[in-house]
Amino acid sequence: MTRSTAILALATVVLCSGARAQSNVRPNILFVIADDWSHGHAGVFGDEVVKTPNIDAIGKDGAVFLNAFCTAPSCTPSRAAILTGRFPHELEAGASLWGYLPKKFDNYSVILEKAGYHVGLMGKGWGPGNFQPGGYDHNPAGRPYRNFATFFNEKPDDKPFSFWFGSQNPHRPYEQGSGAASGMAPDKVKVPAWLPDVPVVRNDILDYYFEVEQFDRQLGEILNILKESGELENTLIIITGDNGMPFPRAKATLYDSGVKIPLIISLKGKVAPGGVISEFVSLVDIAPTILEIAGQQIPPEMKGKTLWPLLRKEKVSDRQMVFTERERHANVRNPELGYPSRAIRTAEYLYIRNYEPDRWPAGDPVLYHSVGPYGDADGSPSKEYILANATRRDVAPFFQRAFEKRPADELYDLKADPYQLRNVAATKKYGVVLDKLKKELDDWQARTGDPRAANSHYVVFDQYPYYGPPVSGATSNYKPE
Repeated sequence: MTRSTAILALATVVLCSGARAQSNVRPNILFVIADDWSHGHAGVFGDEVVKTPNIDAIGKDGAVFLNAFCTAPSCTPSRAAILTGRFPHELEAGASLWGYLPKKFDNYSVILEKAGYHVGLMGKGWGPGNFQPGGYDHNPAGRPYRNFATFFNEKPDDKPFSFWFGSQNPHRPYEQGSGAASGMAPDKVKVPAWLPDVPVVRNDILDYYFEVEQFDRQLGEILNILKESGELENTLIIITGDNGMPFPRAKATLYDSGVKIPLIISLKGKVAPGGVISEFVSLVDIAPTILEIAGQQIPPEMKGKTLWPLLRKEKVSDRQMVFTERERHANVRNPELGYPSRAIRTAEYLYIRNYEPDRWPAGDPVLYHSVGPYGDADGSPSKEYILANATRRDVAPFFQRAFEKRPADELYDLKADPYQLRNVAATKKYGVVLDKLKKELDDWQARTGDPRAANSHYVVFDQYPYYGPPVSGATSNYKPE
């Protein structure tokens, strides 16, 4: 190839890339979701141990949310709420792990595909579960692709895209010692007060951080393709997690450790760089936010509210609280029972209502069908350490808070107790606060058609099929000190 021919070829590539970018009047949508990633664990949130340069760059280019919450601390219902803009209790079998999502509920990916978007999925979309009983012929988040490059190359030049990237990280299992081996220092870890501060836990957190860093690298590969194509500036980027970190008293609980998650949103020219948003938001707000920027009508059945007023820095008056919930997570209670709960979180308090306090919150103490003993807490060195040392005076409080039965009402004063360790629901001086929060929760349940508003012992959620596989034996070979 001559020098003049090479220059002409390069010019053609640049012009084609520019034409492609300019043809997309509607922005592209890149939704990026980590698996079991808690709030705060990225450099842009102030974490000094885990290194997340790609996440941090998007945060600097856009808006970082300080009070974002998933709807449920469980993969399947959390992802169902993201897609539909509706709370899990509105979604029938979609309210539980390893269920199915009925197609009758509007789904932003389906709406965008009908509107002319090129829609696809890489990695973990909606689920885990069985999409076929719900009426889908592929994952509700989109048609699966081997990687983003394949999806992007198949995109017609005259179409914008909507792509769901669901990383498997930082979901367990981890390679023990991977975090320390990568150069991260155990003594730099800030161990949350709901976990024992011992070496095995510090190293377990480092292994979790190592997988967060892998997630960041995966994101970087997608961003590089968008930069090279000229499409990055016309792409709405949403980065979040489906629920909290996979540690005892985190994932599958309604404490902040289970439901408070990272959220970052960026779009050149629409979202001002360097924004920090402290209002309370929920991942049920994602679908209406995406539909509005794509120029689509938001179905009135969606209970979520678009985040664009916040992103445009408009004043809002209805973002002082969020609501979270859970039904059946893993199938770990005989016979196939969940642990139904609802919660309201404000700046000052967390109130949790446990509908079946006689059940074990983390699952039966013996193996039933899935995971292992106390199976709603993923098998891990941290879990095994607590279980193996549960009778020790210094470890017993961690066992009690993570695994023992809980009362029907839990109330936490967040200013005095930010880690939510001391339940003050029975304390007389909090009586007025407790009554007010109960009423707020009742009103929300009534507004959103929660079946438990009329029947606290509603059994239907436990009767939907559970498609998860059974296991036998222990889930960890960790030997305590």
